[in-house]
Amino acid sequence: MSRAALLVLADGRFPAGGHAHSGGAEPAVAAGRIKDAATLEVFCRGRLHTAGLVAAGLAAAAAAGHDPLLLDAAADARTPVPALRQVARRLGRQMMRAARATWPSAALDALATARPRGAHQPVVLGLAARSAGLPPLDAAYAVAYESVSGPATAAVRLLSLDPFDATAVLARLTTDLDRVAEQGAEAARRVASEGVDALPAASAPLLDITAQQHAAWPVRLFAS
Repeated sequence: MSRAALLVLADGRFPAGGHAHSGGAEPAVAAGRIKDAATLEVFCRGRLHTAGLVAAGLAAAAAAGHDPLLLDAAADARTPVPALRQVARRLGRQMMRAARATWPSAALDALATARPRGAHQPVVLGLAARSAGLPPLDAAYAVAYESVSGPATAAVRLLSLDPFDATAVLARLTTDLDRVAEQGAEAARRVASEGVDALPAASAPLLDITAQQHAAWPVRLFAS
């Protein structure tokens, strides 16, 4: 295992397509729910403990070696909105391309064959982490961080927010990130005995509603 692989996987420049997505920040800015660093922090903390927690559990379970097809089905069940399912699979397809080029493995090849239109992104990320020799906790950290770094980066563009302020928001969320990553990894440990129902299923109805609305916007800066 090389812990440095985590830096590559979590790097915002890793070509997995995340830069084109705001994680719900664009509709939140349009609605006035994100208007400065303080409201961005509230938004990111809520997203981390809902969508981020679900993704952390899925990624950790995939990194632990659990059946990625069962995990993909579990991800579908935890993503009730068609727009977000499409986004998750589109991002998963892009993540798969990057992961297979970076850490080739038979497991990634098998999932790509089984899900040619893309598996859910957290599942692919977890399998990529496993292929890179990373433990489940690291996979949970990578996807949990992504759940808040995406909106923070998007807010810089959408609001002309000072990048230093956006980075300070992420720094203030580190304790929450620790907690969410650990919860995701702990849930993944229980999958062997309890099945995929052990994984988190936290919901964020407002994120779901605004994601579906955003998908119908005729003009938008971000894909989601």
